[in-house]
Amino acid sequence: MVRLGFVIGFVAVIGVLLSGLAAWRAHDQELTIDRIALSRAIDVHASLVQERLIERELLARVASGLFGSPAAVRANMLHPLRASIYAFKTDFVVATWVARLQPDELAQAEAAMASAGFPNPHIRSFDDTARDLRSLDEPIDVVMDVEPKNAETSAFVGRSLDEHPILGPMLDRAMQTKTSVVSDPVNLLRPDGPIGLVIATPVFPDGNEKAAGFITFSYRLASLMLTNDELSLFSVVLKNPRNPASEWIADDSGNVTSRLRQAADPVPLVLRTVTFGGRDWSLAYYPKTNAVLRAQRLAAVVAAIGLALTSIICGLFGYVAYNNLRLSREIQVRISFERRLTAVIDELNHRVKNILAVIQSIVTRTLRHGSDIEVARELLIGRIHAMSNVVSLLSESQWQGVKLRGLFEARAIPNAERIAVDGPDIIVSARAAQSLSLLFFELASHSDEGLSLVGKHPHVVAHWSVEGDGGESMFRFRWEEFNTSAATRREDSDFGIILLDRVAPEALGGVSKRYFTEVSYVYELAAPMETVVDMTERGRTLQISAPIKSATPSSR
Repeated sequence: MVRLGFVIGFVAVIGVLLSGLAAWRAHDQELTIDRIALSRAIDVHASLVQERLIERELLARVASGLFGSPAAVRANMLHPLRASIYAFKTDFVVATWVARLQPDELAQAEAAMASAGFPNPHIRSFDDTARDLRSLDEPIDVVMDVEPKNAETSAFVGRSLDEHPILGPMLDRAMQTKTSVVSDPVNLLRPDGPIGLVIATPVFPDGNEKAAGFITFSYRLASLMLTNDELSLFSVVLKNPRNPASEWIADDSGNVTSRLRQAADPVPLVLRTVTFGGRDWSLAYYPKTNAVLRAQRLAAVVAAIGLALTSIICGLFGYVAYNNLRLSREIQVRISFERRLTAVIDELNHRVKNILAVIQSIVTRTLRHGSDIEVARELLIGRIHAMSNVVSLLSESQWQGVKLRGLFEARAIPNAERIAVDGPDIIVSARAAQSLSLLFFELASHSDEGLSLVGKHPHVVAHWSVEGDGGESMFRFRWEEFNTSAATRREDSDFGIILLDRVAPEALGGVSKRYFTEVSYVYELAAPMETVVDMTERGRTLQISAPIKSATPSSR
């Protein structure tokens, strides 16, 4: 009996120790997993918010660039931009054209608003009260057009914003910095309207350093920065830039309210800073659940189970060993997944920024060198369509490259039926595919300006080859348009010349030349195969897209 009691006591002591150890491990692992998941979710949310803000700021700059040489006193300036504005994003509340009018232009502006059919074509204060225009000796900022047009938004046309406590200083900052500026949170549409932000971009006439007015877009604050689903691990608030003790928070319906922090309120878990309109915004994240309490409850359950199983020595050891191994491997898999997810997000951010930079360059150079807005518009749509098609092809291949022949089969290449394609079926890298897609579009878009001098349509031959072996191999591409000459072929645009002679060769690390023969127009490009294929880029993509190995414990 004594020996049995000793054994039972020994087993009980061992069981208590093992149960305590298991409870502590479960508590620590639960806290670790929660901390990793919450940190990752916050990083993803902040990254998505920053990308959303970059897109909205890019829209404002593109819309400003599409204006060309604005006439400040016109009241229907946004109508030609309807298709362009809605092609980017449609979640703005209202877009406006705010003209900076001189005192001698006010009467002409009222006449323009009346002819455009706005309900109140008189210049008045921002709160819709009368304003003494005869006493003005400085320019004022007046809303001359809105989009979309409805009964509520049309009522803003004619209001001057230079006296507005929030929008007036914002427009002055935009005029001084000559770039996009965002306002403090403000009620949109009406005094009790939804809380939002307004971004303003100055519009400069050609060759003039003085802005003629501003393009503005307003967005709801809830959908812009504070959106998170009901299953998220945190709630997000925006620090009030005018009062550090105040926070903006959105409820489940998207209504934004302001609250003052008290000394007893919990401290936010994480602060993240995003940039929008030339200023920094602080997002504070509060956890929705008490991870410590949940971990303690889990530890208590594990301890109870361990104490209940102390009578089964082998089963206890087997259970603890198996459970610890499984939990340890699951944590390793989760950590590996989080690292992989971080790498994927970083790679996505890098590629999205590259694509946005290319699109911004296309838009800027097309509009800068386009004398005819309609021709520039068609070229802009075609070039962006070419970029869209190559991104679609890259997405289908998980960004591991594109078959060069496939770039000619894309719908973005004009006159594709007259292009004879000849060359080995090589796979080019993502970077090379983007440059070559724009290059092929630029060449094809100038290959059919009508019948040539001999009464025939130009016939195009696209041929490429690979010369040499190993690291010394060269990629050679030749584009030849027969039945054409310098007299019949449409001249390349300024952007096209830059793309053909500098951008595409530099992107591939090669050289190019273009010339006319007696019967054809020829463009040649030579580049090292290591830059065209870029095995380093492909290897990195394969590593990121590789599946994570299962963490199933091995059988004993």
